[in-house]
Amino acid sequence: MDRLPRDPVADYTTPMARARREAVSAATGVALPHIGSFSFDPAVLPGNTEGFSGVAQVPLGFAGPLLVDGEHARGEFYVPMAATEGTLVASYNRGMRLTREAGGVRTTVIDDAMQRAPVFVFRDARAARDFGDWVAARFDAIKAKAEETTSFGRLRNIEQYGVGKMRFLRFDFTTGDAAGQNMVTKATRHACMWMLEQGLAGLEHFALAANVDTDKKHSALNSLHTRGKRVVAEVTLPAALIESIMHTSGKALYRQRQLSNMGSLLSGSTSNGAHYANAIAAMFIACGQDVGNVAESSAGLSYGELKDNGDYYFSVTIPSLIVASYGGGTGLPTQRECLEVLGCYGEGKARKLAEIVAATVLCGELSLGAAIVSDQWVSSHESFGRNRP
Repeated sequence: MDRLPRDPVADYTTPMARARREAVSAATGVALPHIGSFSFDPAVLPGNTEGFSGVAQVPLGFAGPLLVDGEHARGEFYVPMAATEGTLVASYNRGMRLTREAGGVRTTVIDDAMQRAPVFVFRDARAARDFGDWVAARFDAIKAKAEETTSFGRLRNIEQYGVGKMRFLRFDFTTGDAAGQNMVTKATRHACMWMLEQGLAGLEHFALAANVDTDKKHSALNSLHTRGKRVVAEVTLPAALIESIMHTSGKALYRQRQLSNMGSLLSGSTSNGAHYANAIAAMFIACGQDVGNVAESSAGLSYGELKDNGDYYFSVTIPSLIVASYGGGTGLPTQRECLEVLGCYGEGKARKLAEIVAATVLCGELSLGAAIVSDQWVSSHESFGRNRP
């Protein structure tokens, strides 16, 4: 196959996109009329993709209204969800109706951090340990160096992990309304270059990242230490509402929660949720988030409590929800529209978006749990998931 056309001066244009589609069509025999149908100027895309050729159109529906009682998100919201799975939007709609009639979902952001984790390798474990003491004693200087590269990033602490003759440093930053991975990578590198210039005794090797930041992968470390936003959504459901809307009981939901906890333990999962990823992926695609971060964002901790009167308390904790209201893909035309529907575009809105995502996740967990215990899971997919080969 020939190389695809490129234009070093005007690559983000409609004619260049067409030229690449034509090259692919000529080589494969596949016409691309739908990929080539888009409504925005390709000139807005530098920094978001390379070799722009067209669009992948994902169906989008609005679930809601979702009632949120948060510190940053307050009121009712129509939630944009881009997905190809039938039943999904309908299920979230049902959960949102239940929680709305129960008074809404209470949301709280309890931590906020983004990481990059370099590793320093020394001649032996003692030199590595002594380096750890050196870092702790010079935190203020390291912080000042890191923050020279950013207007919004702030280094709040450095976690340390020692293995053999290695010392892993996990730099924890706050990043304002950006997701901040690139921001913290640049800041951490700048600080580490200064550290290396100081003549570290016994140093044999350095790498800017070695997986302890767990970028785009979940880990038990993320469950304990926040990555992105650590956010809780919770609700107490009256017994009568559970019966009238979900056709089940708080007792049944609570029992299913215990069974799900056991299944999570048995499988070795770091998450005991049912399908956090459905809501998070659908909202990430609609709202211009980095979809790769679904890996860590979709792992969470569900908790249920049966009250003496039959009411049911339920919460979800998402320890590593990585969302942005500014930068990245948030400014692209359709993604910006979705964020604006939520009132979450621009500065000062990232925590609001995190609360809405967490509330949506909670509604989906409740709806799916109720469908399982009331034996509506299969029938609902038969009714709404009608696509067949």
